[in-house]
Amino acid sequence: MPALCRNCLTQFDTGTRCPECASPRVLSHPELWDLSIAHMDCDAFYASVEKRDNPELADKPVIIGGGRRGVVSTACYVARIRGVRSAMPMFKALALCPDAVVIKPRMQVYSEVSQLIREKMRALTPSVEPLSLDEAFMDLTGTTRLHGAPPAVMLAKLVKEMKDELGITGSIGLSHNKFLAKIASDLDKPRGFAIIGKAETTDFLRPKPVRLIWGVGQSTQQSLERAGIRTFEDLLRWDQTDLHARFGSMGERLWHLARGLDHRRVSANAPMKSISNETTFNEDTGNLEILDGHLWRMSEKVADRAKAKDMAGRVVTLKLKRANFSLITKRVSLRDATQTADRIYRTARDLFDQVGNEGPYRLLGVGISDLCAADQADRAHDLLDPDAGKRTEAERATDKIRARFGPDAILKGRALR
Repeated sequence: MPALCRNCLTQFDTGTRCPECASPRVLSHPELWDLSIAHMDCDAFYASVEKRDNPELADKPVIIGGGRRGVVSTACYVARIRGVRSAMPMFKALALCPDAVVIKPRMQVYSEVSQLIREKMRALTPSVEPLSLDEAFMDLTGTTRLHGAPPAVMLAKLVKEMKDELGITGSIGLSHNKFLAKIASDLDKPRGFAIIGKAETTDFLRPKPVRLIWGVGQSTQQSLERAGIRTFEDLLRWDQTDLHARFGSMGERLWHLARGLDHRRVSANAPMKSISNETTFNEDTGNLEILDGHLWRMSEKVADRAKAKDMAGRVVTLKLKRANFSLITKRVSLRDATQTADRIYRTARDLFDQVGNEGPYRLLGVGISDLCAADQADRAHDLLDPDAGKRTEAERATDKIRARFGPDAILKGRALR
């Protein structure tokens, strides 16, 4: 059986230790040299960056999050052993792990490290599909001749370089499609390298819970359980037409995934679906002036990101979370797309006015979706708002001033609330 040492990258036949360096970090699989679709996921990425930059944190539980009233963005593995999980409310995380070191996210730093990792991926293949700052799909089909080594070797080299040069560890999932590669990358964390081959796909999936499927959340899982579907084996008993009749397009997808079938390509140009910004308050608030100030600042951030990416959105979404954690989401489709803070804010404020008296609120968020190119944005003349064009021109002029003299060169009064 082909084998690979993940420590020194020696290729050899079956063995539990590397014949060159005696390392036990050996990877062996019948299809080791044949598979080429991979998913790489950094291990507790934000926390790993913080521990790298501050060695005193090495053995301490670290939580990256937005203050006591926020939620956990990332928890290191020391904190995870105590039960801390991503998206957990901070007060719950601190109850489980009261000695945790809580650090506010440094998104600029994480983005810079992510870019360095992305460059290493693109040196292996142009087919890199990022999912977030810390994970991406890669298709290394046909690269063996280019690199003089199979994809498995180059992937092991990638994570080794990440650790040696950037101080960041990652886990690899290798398989014959995206669905299985993503499942595999989570099987052996941290610093894992797991393989799901074609020959073993059905047997591997059969006993697994359907919650492994990316996109099957709690609501979908409950619907499946009501139909008696808890595992992939349960799914295999259903006819394709029956699944479609019961669950629509999701049923069609489930039928294929139950058999390990996924024909999606790794796309380096996968479209962005939305641009958003949200904040969790230190204290619940129903103060309209405070909420309005946050609404404007978040609209500015969304607009700035849209302009930086040369994109615009046709749908504006407002997100509010009450003190009892119940969620309100409202959205509206615009006549034409926008990327201006003024229009995003005014639209979001109209949505907010419909529910503003239902607070107090602990979270507020604004976003745009149904994205398109910026040259399609803010072109229509609004007869009900004849000054809209002037405000758009003023915002463009403000953008130029801020680009030259800094983001604080011009501030709106409502941003100071």
